Amino acid sequence: MGDSGSNENKDDVLHKAKDLVVKLYEYRDEYLLNNDIEKAIDKPNDVKEKAKEALCELDSLQLSISEKAIFFGLRGKILNISQDYDSRAAECLSKALKLNPNLIDAWNELGESYWKNKDIDAAYNCFTQANSKEKNKVSLRNLSMVQRQIGKDFESKVKNIKESVTTAKQAVSLDVTDGKSWFILGNAYLSCFFSTGQNPSDIKQAMVAYSRAEKDKCSQVNPDLHYNKAVAFKYEEDFPNAMKGYEMARKLDPEWDQPKEELADLKKRLKASVELTRNKAGLKPKRVQTLLNAFKDTDYGPYQTGVYTSPLNNKIELTRTKFEELNAGRNPNKVACGKVVAMVPVKDSFPFPCILMDASSDCIVVSVFNLANGKGLLLGDTVAIPEPFVQNNAFSIENEELSFKSIRVDNPIVLVVNRRKVGPERLQYGQLSFINKSE
Repeated sequence: MGDSGSNENKDDVLHKAKDLVVKLYEYRDEYLLNNDIEKAIDKPNDVKEKAKEALCELDSLQLSISEKAIFFGLRGKILNISQDYDSRAAECLSKALKLNPNLIDAWNELGESYWKNKDIDAAYNCFTQANSKEKNKVSLRNLSMVQRQIGKDFESKVKNIKESVTTAKQAVSLDVTDGKSWFILGNAYLSCFFSTGQNPSDIKQAMVAYSRAEKDKCSQVNPDLHYNKAVAFKYEEDFPNAMKGYEMARKLDPEWDQPKEELADLKKRLKASVELTRNKAGLKPKRVQTLLNAFKDTDYGPYQTGVYTSPLNNKIELTRTKFEELNAGRNPNKVACGKVVAMVPVKDSFPFPCILMDASSDCIVVSVFNLANGKGLLLGDTVAIPEPFVQNNAFSIENEELSFKSIRVDNPIVLVVNRRKVGPERLQYGQLSFINKSE
């Protein structure tokens, strides 16, 4: 009877210790579900204090926990709760695995600890070890993150990025309700989009995965998710949703500077686009007239004949059109021409936005994607654009309703610049910065 009571007591203590760690992580993950968003600034310190309390309580139970490997694993997990690397966490987790190499959770936690310390190879080994012992969603989603960071050359990096999508899908298949796994899958697709030729289906799949992630209540308050969605919206030039995403990421993590910087840069770009198109790039009437007088039929280069050979090698007849005559969406069988009269300020030159003025003195924003570094357009260049894709952009900044019309060019080699067709040497698939801070 005494031995049985003692075993029950030990089981109760072990259960209490495990429950302690579970509740600590629930406190962290659900902090902004249980507090107003204004409390986001207090979250890091409040979680830190809660972790200190949990650590003290766990240490008080140490003598009653006979399975020392589990104790050190739990202790390491508490110490590993911060986004920053803690050598004490790595030490405890390593000790746990020496005592019992079959602790999957400890392998995953040690991998995350190494990841925070930027030891990617060690992290990869830990996640692989954990998954080899039992296929689990935590290891798989972490492996997906690691796969996107390894590779000695471009080809191997691309191969690993594609594999990261497959790995993330496996994590999702183990628990289709897990928001973290969907988020990692979204990141994998987004990385694949920017690294492997910008297949539109990849960015579409990324947005689907992010939407699925948001069905998990904890993921709804994940600033990384809102930031990465904003990156995708920015690429698609859905400016209202991009600003909304950056703003939400900023609110959810007030100490994270990147969302603030991206939001400020985007607002600056949009305001400049409105102002430069509205006031004809600030050019004086005499300068405008000089530019208008300089337009010639030969500015259309190969398109002067009224024929365009598309990237699919189709022969398409073209009719010249003014900017004001362009409709929203694709303008088939049309060609527009203008001179570069201003550059729109952007931090990373992706896309390359500029202001074109046509022969009627109308101005429009042109966003050219995937231009190689140093191969952008210059002030005074004359640009002809076949079958231009037009967007009517409307948004609000500081309660001011603003709008402008723009042309989006995804492939610069369709352009004619200064009467010559742009060559493939000016094409380079660009990348936007997206992030998971644990990545």
